[in-house]
Amino acid sequence: MLTTRFVNGAPNWVDLGTTDLDGAASFYGALFGWRFESAGPEAGGYGFFELNGRKVAGGMQNPAEQGPPSWTVYFRSADARATAEAVEQAHGTVRMRPMQVMDQGHMAIVADSAGVPFGIWQPAALEGVDVLNEPGALCWLELYVPDVPAAAGFYHSVLGWETSSVLFPGGAYTCVNPAGQEEDTVFGGFVALSDDPAEAATGAYWLPYFEVTDTDAVVAEAEELGGRVRMPATDVPDVGRVAKLADPYGARFAVIRTAPPQDA
Repeated sequence: MLTTRFVNGAPNWVDLGTTDLDGAASFYGALFGWRFESAGPEAGGYGFFELNGRKVAGGMQNPAEQGPPSWTVYFRSADARATAEAVEQAHGTVRMRPMQVMDQGHMAIVADSAGVPFGIWQPAALEGVDVLNEPGALCWLELYVPDVPAAAGFYHSVLGWETSSVLFPGGAYTCVNPAGQEEDTVFGGFVALSDDPAEAATGAYWLPYFEVTDTDAVVAEAEELGGRVRMPATDVPDVGRVAKLADPYGARFAVIRTAPPQDA
C-alpha cells in the first residue's frame, strides 16, 4: 500500500505534462474533483492539483515537441545526484540532470534500461503528495516492460526495490516494495508487455492508478468529457474493479475501486 510516510525508493510524487493545461485541469476537475493551483510566477507555469486543499499531483503545459502528454511518477531519494549516477551505471539514461526546485527539493528525470521515463525527487520543503489511496488520489502503479526480470534488476540496483510474486490462475504478478520494508508497503507491480497485447502496441511505460468510488461511473464521465476508454471496467478478483483510460490529450492512467479486504 502507498503511504505518505515516505521512505527512500517509495513513490512520493506524480505529475502531468500536457499540451493543454487548462483543458486537462477541467477534465480531471470534473472526473476527480481536483482543483489546479499555480505554484507562482517563478515556477514557470507549474502548479498543483489539489483535492479538498491537499496536493494530489502536479501539472505543467509542455510544447508538443517535448513528446506526447503523459503522467510521470517520481520516487524518493536522499541524494538525487547519486541516484542519477546509479541510473547510468545500470544502463539507464539521465534526461534531465538533478536540479534544485526553489526551496522545495531536488529533482531529476531519468529513464530505466527499457527507456521508460520516471522522476527522482529529493525532498526539502515539499516531501511529496499530501494524500494517497483515497478517492481521487494515487493508489497503485504498474510498469509495463518487455523484460520483467531485467526491470526488477534495474530498479533494485538504482532504488533498492524488492520483489514478490502473487499467483493467479494462469500466471503470476510481480509486486514491488521499498528496500527493507514489510510486504504491506507494496506499491506497484511489473507486467510483461507480452502478457497484454493492447499495451504491447504502445510500448513500455509507467501507469498510475487513481482510487474511485464507482469505476463504471468514472468511465462514463471520462467518455463524456472527451477521454478515451483503453480498457473497459473489469472485475479483477480480490483486487477491485479496474479500467484504463486516456484523457482528451492522450495521457494514460487507470482507475480502480479497490476491493475491500477479504476479512472485512
